[in-house]
Order: sequence, then C-alpha cells, then structure tokens
Amino acid sequence: MQHYRKMTDMTIPKIAIFTDDAGWHGKQLQQAFTLLGYDSVFVSLTECRFNLENQNLPIFIPEFETELPVAAFVRGVPGGSLEEVVLYLDFLHALKIMGIPVYNDANAIERSVDKAMTSFLLHHAGLTTPPTWVLRDRDSALELVKKELKNGNFVISKPLFGSQGEGIRRIEKITDLPWLTSTHGVYYLQRFVPCAGEGFSDYRVFVINGEVVATIRRRGKSWLNNVAKGASCERVEPSAEMIHLAIQATKLLQMDYAGIDILEDNNGELNVIEINSVPAWKGLEGVCDTAIAELLALDLIQRHLRNSFVDLCGKR
Repeated sequence: MQHYRKMTDMTIPKIAIFTDDAGWHGKQLQQAFTLLGYDSVFVSLTECRFNLENQNLPIFIPEFETELPVAAFVRGVPGGSLEEVVLYLDFLHALKIMGIPVYNDANAIERSVDKAMTSFLLHHAGLTTPPTWVLRDRDSALELVKKELKNGNFVISKPLFGSQGEGIRRIEKITDLPWLTSTHGVYYLQRFVPCAGEGFSDYRVFVINGEVVATIRRRGKSWLNNVAKGASCERVEPSAEMIHLAIQATKLLQMDYAGIDILEDNNGELNVIEINSVPAWKGLEGVCDTAIAELLALDLIQRHLRNSFVDLCGKR
C-alpha cells in the first residue's frame, strides 16, 4: 500500500475547495473553515495533473505542491470535452483512493450531473419522478413529443448536463417542435408536471448528512422556478413526506449533501425533479435562519476528519 504525504499535525490543515468561480459561496465556505481552525484555498480542476513519477504526490494540485490537502470540497466541476470531464473526475476519484475525503465525491457527482442516470435511479428505487425519455434518434423523439401533446401533456426538453435552468425549453404545441434540440445528439425529454395551486412553484430541500436543514418554496415568474431565473424564495416547513423523499433521494446517490428539487402536482403527489450535488444556497439562506456553509464545513470535519487539528487543539 502506497503511503502519501499529507499535512502533519504540526501544521494548520489545509482543505482544497475545487471551483472555477469562488464567488459568494466559496467565500462563505472559506470563512466557515477558518472558524473551525482550517485553512482553505480555491483550486481549479483544470490546473491539476497526474505526475506518476512522483511516488509521494502523484497528483499535482496548485497550492499543494509539497503535501496533499487533508480534504477536498467540490464546489464545481468544469465543463469541456468528454475526455476533459473524465480527467477532472479522475482527480477526485484518485484523491479518495489515496484516503483524502472528497465532499461530494466523484461517484455522487457523476450520478447527479447526468440527468439520465438520476432519472433512472429514482425510477428504479420507486421514488416518484416525472415520466422521462432519453434517446438519440430524432424521429423517435419527435414521435414521443407528438404523442404527449396529443394526450394533453407539455414536454420539457433539457440538456443532459446543465444547471440553473439554462437550455431548458417547454414544448406546448406542434409548432414548437423546431425548438426540440439535442445536446451532442442526445434528447432528454420529461413530461411537464403542473404544480398544485396558482402560479408556478416548487421546493428546494437542502440535505446534509441525511438530515433536512432548510426548505424553501421557489415561486417562478414563469414555469421555470430557478432562483437564477428570477424566482423568489420563501421559507417553509416541509411535510414528513417531503423530508422522507428528500432524504431517500440523497441516500440513493450516496451524497454528503444535496439540494433536492421537489414539485407538488395537482393531485398532491410529490415529484423529485432534480438532485443537485453542487447546490447553491444563497437564495435559501436569504430567507432561512440557517448558516449553510458552517453546517457543511462542520459536517465534513466531524465525519471525515475526526482525528484532525480541530479535535487535537479544540474547536475554535
């Protein structure tokens, strides 16, 4: 078994926060780690590389040239070609293999960022999610949409990979069919589920270590309820059913933390719409009295770094 060089007990332990855009969320995390006695630095996965002639440090990570981080917090995986994305995830896989806690790890990110696999896993586990089709053939995709329209259903077309409502279209009538576009030859189609009540709304349930820590209702200006698209937020108390559904969805993808998007339909049934492995929480924290970054940092340290600097010297 290869032993890799990590931070010693005599140094201030340092955590890598993987992101290409630290922004508000990154700064919140950095402050939270500082309060708990940890240093942290922002690192882009695009700047990492394998260096397999080095026995002690087979991965080069900027700011960690002499010692590996004690943990890695993933705030973003860059887009790119298939080869590039696989390489970025390989770095996360390798860190975990070397005994470095990765929060959320590459397996969780792979399952959740791929909407097709997320939908399949939800369906396979019996968790309610809208009817979904994922395919390559355009003619078959058009026939599916026509059938849904004929049955009185709208269809949502989404990029297989994507977030914050980008690239999503709603097909409402035959004349909308020219809008039906694929992402690199793949069509991800989902039956549109109208929400209960008036207007447009859904729920974002924030889960950390199998517990719901905050829930908001997002009210969209249109059928898209993303905060990035202008949706307003209000704090709500989740029902027992919603809590159970969010926790089960998080466990299904084996995530340390997640943002679970849930929609209540006209029949009062709860549907899991998306599972986010790198969820934003600025809108949520704006209406909830919950310090999300502090909870995330504390969870990582308590569950994955119990014998670390904080436990030896006392929590600051």
